[in-house]
Amino acid sequence: MSFIQTGKIDLRSDDPIETSGGNTSTFTRVTFPSPFPSGSNVVVFPLTQTFNGPETPGIRLHDVTDTGFLIRLNEVYAGAAKSDGKHTTETIGWLAATV
Repeated sequence: MSFIQTGKIDLRSDDPIETSGGNTSTFTRVTFPSPFPSGSNVVVFPLTQTFNGPETPGIRLHDVTDTGFLIRLNEVYAGAAKSDGKHTTETIGWLAATV
């Protein structure tokens, strides 16, 4: 049996883009409304719900558990279009489910 939860969060980034793996000091903790059953394999699907800045926002996730996850918003950093990482407030919707 699968379980699903949804939510949304308003995020902005005032920090430079994070290029060091594992540094989550600029991430925000999201706690699920109800914990998933202990030992569940949880996946989170985030999606930007707004269009408040001209640059493309990027969403990073870390530490997905049965109680929540860490999330960070910054601008996309790819190819010749390098970003400073800062981005205005956007609403991020998320869906979490067990697999």
